[in-house]
Amino acid sequence: MMDNGLFMKVDEVMSELGISKSHAYKLIKQLNNELSSKGFITVSGKISRQFFYEKVYGYKEVTVNVSV
Repeated sequence: MMDNGLFMKVDEVMSELGISKSHAYKLIKQLNNELSSKGFITVSGKISRQFFYEKVYGYKEVTVNVSV
């Protein structure tokens, strides 16, 4: 289920790229390591939707729905 929130979970990464769960976790870890090295706080097992789309597709802006 895609919720368009700030973060993507492993199942959404799997679906988006058509990859296995273990590969999706490795990709999330790699992207989170990159964010951490830039000083950002990361959440294990989730990836920033904005950063994911920027790194995978080259998008600079992604629309997300945030409910507070």
